[in-house]
Amino acid sequence: MRQEINTTKAPAAIGPYSQAVKTGHLLFVSGQLPMNPETMEIVEGDIQVQTKQALENLKAIVEEAGLTLKDIIKTTVFIKDMEDFAKINEVYATYFKDTKPARACVEVARLPRDVGVEIEAIAVVE
Repeated sequence: MRQEINTTKAPAAIGPYSQAVKTGHLLFVSGQLPMNPETMEIVEGDIQVQTKQALENLKAIVEEAGLTLKDIIKTTVFIKDMEDFAKINEVYATYFKDTKPARACVEVARLPRDVGVEIEAIAVVE
């Protein structure tokens, strides 16, 4: 069984994909950009502001599926500049205090809309 998850509390997909898909005991959340869900514009500010917005968007989608950030078991963080790693971690750590998911962090040449960070996740549905 496959169920698409969508919420207006996170930016609408900017391409042919779902915000998230729930299947069996897993929720797959598409990469979230630092976009304001109301205006669909990239938030202004440094990498920490961008990271916070990407995580808020991720959180909104997970909550729409009836889960919390504690249900996330894996994230992938795509960053434009590895020099921002420590600053991203500072913000990321405030969202995953008690239950830390597995994670990969990859520097990429370019991200959609030239943002500095994009974050995707997999959560377990119990």
